[in-house]
Amino acid sequence: MSKAVPNEISATPDVLIVGAGPVGAVCALALRQQGIAAQVIEAQPEDARADSRTLALSHGSQLILERLGVWRRLQGVTPITRIHISQRGALGVARLSAEQVNVPALGYVLPYATLTAALKQALAEAKIAVEYGVAVTRIESAVATATLHADDGRSLTAPLVVVADGGRGDAASKMSAAPAPKLQRDYEQMAVVCEVQTELPHANQAYERFTPEGPAALLPKGDRYALVWTASHADAERIAALDDAEFLDALYRHFGGRQGRFVAASPRKTFPLKLAYVGSTAADRVVRIGNAAQTLHPVSGQGFNIGLRDAWELASLCGDSAPDALGNAAMLAAYARGRRVDVLGGVGFTDFLVRVFSNDIAPVRHARGLGLLALELCPPLKNFVARRMIFGARG
Repeated sequence: MSKAVPNEISATPDVLIVGAGPVGAVCALALRQQGIAAQVIEAQPEDARADSRTLALSHGSQLILERLGVWRRLQGVTPITRIHISQRGALGVARLSAEQVNVPALGYVLPYATLTAALKQALAEAKIAVEYGVAVTRIESAVATATLHADDGRSLTAPLVVVADGGRGDAASKMSAAPAPKLQRDYEQMAVVCEVQTELPHANQAYERFTPEGPAALLPKGDRYALVWTASHADAERIAALDDAEFLDALYRHFGGRQGRFVAASPRKTFPLKLAYVGSTAADRVVRIGNAAQTLHPVSGQGFNIGLRDAWELASLCGDSAPDALGNAAMLAAYARGRRVDVLGGVGFTDFLVRVFSNDIAPVRHARGLGLLALELCPPLKNFVARRMIFGARG
C-alpha cells in the first residue's frame, strides 16, 4: 500500500498496529479472524532487505500460524524432534523428545525471512491495510481513543493502538506516560550466530550446552545447524573474528564431539544480550506486545514465542470484548492480568538458566548436574518442562 497524501486523516480502524514484523502481522491476522479491522504501520520500506536471523518456533507457535492459515505457506522448515541438554565439564544430561509429550515436534527452525514473506502475503490476501516506510514519531492517549502521529505529518486515531515494533522504533519511548522497564539486566554477553556443518547428520536433534562462559545452542536447520554461541563481549568479538579453520576448532573444543567434527561455517554475526521487561501496559488505549513489552536472552528460545502468544491472546480478548469496550482500561487491565503468568514465567525461567548455568562455582555446578539428572529420570517433571517450553504457562 502506498502512503496516503500527507495530512490526510484516514478512516478510523478498530486497531492501529505499529510494526509489521511477525508479532504485529500475527496480531493483525488474528484480529481479522475476530472480525476486527486493523491497520498496520511499518517504518521499514516494503522492499527492505530481508533479515538473516534464524527463528526457533515452538509447537504452540506452529499451532497459532496454522490457525491463521500461514503455516501451509512456509517452505524449508526443519522440525526439532529431540533436545539434548548438558553442561560442559560436569555430570548431568537431560533429553526431551516430541514422542514423550505426544506432539509431532518440540519446535521448528526456519529463516526469519521465510516467515515474514509468508505473513506479508497473508496480510495482502486478507486485505489488511499495511503502510510501509511510515515511521511513528509519537503516540498520544486519551480516555476514548489514542492518536498516532506519523513522520509524514498525518495523524491516525483508533480505540486501540498496539505497539509491536520490537522496541526498535521511537514510538515506544515517546508514548504518553511511557514507563521505564520494570526489570532490566545487562548479561554482559554477546551471541555469536552462524550456520555450521557437522560430520554427523543432525537427525532433527537440537543441543543446549551450558558452559561457564554462557550457553551454546545448535538448532537443526536444513542439512546444517544454526549456532548460537554466547560469550563475554571480548570473547565473542574474538571468536567472531577467527578464520573458518580456527573458528571450527574453537567450537569443537567448546561444544564437544557429539556431532563429530565441525567442518564448515557461514560468516559470523554478533549481537548483545540483555533482559528488559517493560510490561504490556503503556497508557490509556495503548498496549505493548512482543519485544516492545519484553526482550529475553535467547537461551531456551522463549522470547519470540511469548511474543506470538501476546498477539494471539490480545486478538482473542478483543474479539471477546463488546465493541464499546475495545481498548478501554478494563480490557487492557484484563489483558495484562491474563499474560502476566506466562510472560513473567518465561522471563524468570530464562533469567534463572542464564545466571545459574553461567558460572563455575563447584557447589552450583554439582547442583546443576543433580537438576539435569532429576529432569532425565522424572517423566512428570520432564513433561512439565517440555510443555512449558512448547505452550507457555498455559501448557
